[in-house]
Amino acid sequence: MTQSQKTTRSVLLPWFLAVVLVLVLPLVFNANSSIIILTQMAITIVFALSYNMVLGQAGMLSFGHAVYMGVGGFAAVHVMNGALGGAVPLLVLPLFGGLFSMGIATVIGGFSTRRGGTSFAMISLGVVELIASFAIIVVAFFRGGGMLWDRTDGPKVFGIEFAQHNEVYYLVAGWMILCTAAMYLFTRTPIGRLANAVRDNPERAEFIGYSARWVRFYSFCAAGFFAGVAGALSAITFEIASVENLTVQASGTILLVAFLGGVGVFYGPILGAIVFTLLQSVLSQHTELWELYVGVLFLATVMYFPSGLAGVLTLHTVPIHLGKAGMLVGPYLRVLVPAFVGLLGCVGFLEILHHTRKAVVGGGEMGLFGLRVNTDAMLPWIVAVAMAVVGIWIAKRQVPALLNAWHRATVVD
Repeated sequence: MTQSQKTTRSVLLPWFLAVVLVLVLPLVFNANSSIIILTQMAITIVFALSYNMVLGQAGMLSFGHAVYMGVGGFAAVHVMNGALGGAVPLLVLPLFGGLFSMGIATVIGGFSTRRGGTSFAMISLGVVELIASFAIIVVAFFRGGGMLWDRTDGPKVFGIEFAQHNEVYYLVAGWMILCTAAMYLFTRTPIGRLANAVRDNPERAEFIGYSARWVRFYSFCAAGFFAGVAGALSAITFEIASVENLTVQASGTILLVAFLGGVGVFYGPILGAIVFTLLQSVLSQHTELWELYVGVLFLATVMYFPSGLAGVLTLHTVPIHLGKAGMLVGPYLRVLVPAFVGLLGCVGFLEILHHTRKAVVGGGEMGLFGLRVNTDAMLPWIVAVAMAVVGIWIAKRQVPALLNAWHRATVVD
């Protein structure tokens, strides 16, 4: 086997394993609630990767990317409700959502991509507010803010009417795989590589003869298409198109997802989408403060791990290749274990405080980490504060040893 074949195999193998995992997951987690979470995760992956085409690849900070997901969902519902005779199979419906959103992106990108940086960000913010206002005015398209439909009304595909959750999951997963492959291949094209150049140094790209404006425009339109596909997939899954999917809040959420995973690496938004969906779907079932924890996680990522989860994983490729990764296991455990204890203490304190503020008189008992805790007593407060202070103090004391071990593990002997 040649070196080129080995390289190709090493690149394709992880993606092949990921596809197999996508296909097997519903067989392992076969409850309807689990399949819905997996489906939402797949939709978020497509949406996050489309946003990464704008921010991570072309360097355009957008506060209005959710517009293209939202209008894509509305377009898909209109098509299924008879705009094209109601004869469009559900299997190809996301294509129409993507094409409609790409048309909208072509119009908006025609003026918004003339400038990058802060100017583009402010224009995108204005656009999302404008479209959100139109959602109330343009009743013919947005129908007053939402549209319901029944996905089983469409023609069957190979005898499947997509009434079951697992059928919908495989439809969404198939589109996710196709879109992920297409977006990855886009990064390998001349436009995709020029987008990186424009992101890093637009003046130099202009100097050697390339139009930074047109590179941004093509990337913007392509991202609009895939965001529209995500919107159509969301409409198929939840059988509703809503203006909530095209607001500033939705755009801010996908920005959080992309940064959490890491915009500098292609698979970064995938990791961010997985983590965020799990936090949103699972954590929200156990605590009302889940948004606070997600916000703290995002803040910590921006401050201490600006390259995101993918960047942290990429950093560890050096000690792995050098065969020194084992040197980091002990130092990591000495930092992470007490840090985890400190984190539990902080979470426990916040949960006890939240319960105390909303509990009725005599309702001081609550469930916390599988235990029954009486918040009227002082002991739970003392234990929570002690765990937080001691855990964080010990973890901080171990950080210099970890940094020293990291230096030794990344230096070539």
